[in-house]
Amino acid sequence: MQLLSTGIAAALLCAQTAAADFSLSFNWGAIARCTTGNPNKVSNPKFVLKGVPAGTTSIDFRLKDLNVPGYNHGGGKVKIATSGAVPSGAFTYQSPCPPNGVHTYEWTATARKGSKTLAKAKAQRKYPE
Repeated sequence: MQLLSTGIAAALLCAQTAAADFSLSFNWGAIARCTTGNPNKVSNPKFVLKGVPAGTTSIDFRLKDLNVPGYNHGGGKVKIATSGAVPSGAFTYQSPCPPNGVHTYEWTATARKGSKTLAKAKAQRKYPE
């Protein structure tokens, strides 16, 4: 029984470590400046993913304005390349477009194998920068 418990604990630790190593980075790229509060439909920024969990078949991306979290900026789903790079133009979303000042935006990348969530990574940036 102890051996089984140790094996399960080791498997859980490996899964947690893999999820902890999953990271996301991005920059806004060449989107048109928008500060009217009326977002434009634009192509996604280039994303760089590191530590993508083994077995990942797709990544779901979602954008949230942390200053107005109820607004749905959308996102997209892409099949992941082995390089971990997701080029601009893989999907469209509602651009950042704060009406007053600078807002903080957060992209969430969810690694999936079919419908199973393997890990999540988040990255934040201010807009306009």
